Amino acid sequence: MEGTVKGPCWGPLGSMLGTDQQMALWRVCNLLMSAFFSLAAFVQINDPDAGVWIVIYVIPASLILLLSIKPDITGHVIWKTLSDLHSVLCLLGASRLFVSLLLDGKKNILHEEEGRELSGLAIIVLWLLLCRNSGRKSIGGPRLLIAVSVSVLPFIIWLYIFINKEMRTSWPQHCKTVI
Repeated sequence: MEGTVKGPCWGPLGSMLGTDQQMALWRVCNLLMSAFFSLAAFVQINDPDAGVWIVIYVIPASLILLLSIKPDITGHVIWKTLSDLHSVLCLLGASRLFVSLLLDGKKNILHEEEGRELSGLAIIVLWLLLCRNSGRKSIGGPRLLIAVSVSVLPFIIWLYIFINKEMRTSWPQHCKTVI
């Protein structure tokens, strides 16, 4: 096709961005997600089980920060092993929380602390899976489109929660004092 950029990226972003712009956008998305995971770790300070949740968020924040600095680090055995192990543990935790929410009959998961925890774990797993082989494969097309979408999603959710004061009325005290 005429007018499209030839290179490793196919799809809507591939026809708009060159390889250098794709890599820059990928790095920005990773920096945003590293910032999100770092902020998520920080707001756990008031949580009764803060130590667990801080570790849960600091690990992906660190992995993703390394990835934004050195994109081919995903091929390193330590990065890949830590990422895979953390993804599996988060997936197990998310599954447990999901079953708990189902059994309790909860409808709006963002109103429940367990629902917000489930959302955080799901975002971690999704992002780490998205990054898993990014050093070996091209960054573009569907992967880049998903990365842009997912990297803004947590900030939109936080903004929604921040604006919706009524939603926060049923929260435990330790959740109300963070925002």
